[in-house]
Amino acid sequence: MSLNVKYEHKLQDIAFLSGHHIQYIPHLHRELELICLLEGDVIAYADSVRYELHAGDIFLTFPNQIHSYEKVTHETHVGFIFKPDLLPELMETFTIGTPTSPVITGAANNPRIRALIDALTDTVTREDFSHVSELRRGYLLALCAELIPMMKISKLPVGDSESLRTIVSFCTQNYAENLSLSLLEEKLHLNKFYISHLFSGRLGLRFNDYINSLRVSEACRYLLNSSLSITEIGSLVGFNTPRTFNRAFIKQLGVSPSEYRKRRMPEMRAHVKRLVEE
Repeated sequence: MSLNVKYEHKLQDIAFLSGHHIQYIPHLHRELELICLLEGDVIAYADSVRYELHAGDIFLTFPNQIHSYEKVTHETHVGFIFKPDLLPELMETFTIGTPTSPVITGAANNPRIRALIDALTDTVTREDFSHVSELRRGYLLALCAELIPMMKISKLPVGDSESLRTIVSFCTQNYAENLSLSLLEEKLHLNKFYISHLFSGRLGLRFNDYINSLRVSEACRYLLNSSLSITEIGSLVGFNTPRTFNRAFIKQLGVSPSEYRKRRMPEMRAHVKRLVEE
């Protein structure tokens, strides 16, 4: 497996995946990722460890865990990428460590678990009924409550992958602060040049670009879900000046914060209106 890792920042609270021949390069994100293999075989990696997945298996990676997939045979899968914030009841479990193995063998063959997967899939692919967000969260919580006891959670061992997860986890929890390599060195007891090397060598990102990607991702939420001014939002997510906020936002998404809000707000209002009318 390649050592180069892609960092992804996602705007959706929950994203739905489905298809055939799953294949993806090593990547990580602050969300959990759940893949349910319905047919066929897949090779998956988590923190450089190789796993064989077969029909009925579920592969669940925790926040900031490096993972990837390689196709083996024709296969069918469904999956969900979701923010841990959606399930505060399980937040401690998601942050204290990592699964000894992300594979839950044959879990999707359990009728109760399969019913939850099907129900969650239905809520993600449909928008034509009210309280859809509550239904999604409810099914997702029930599904994870079934799966987590089937996994052994252990504290993070030492190594580059685990160090990177620790660094990324700290940054995602403190992105609005005045973060620097020197501060991380002090807080995490890791050499700042080593931290910089991990970002450039493993993620192909400069440390500052990574921090800005976190801030821009959170800014998008505020732009669409609050009436705060753009200046207020920039300050709230950690940018020192409106100019640095605007520059970082354009670099990440290709448009200014004001243009992003202008383009996306009508879509959000139409979506809310549909739900209210149901």
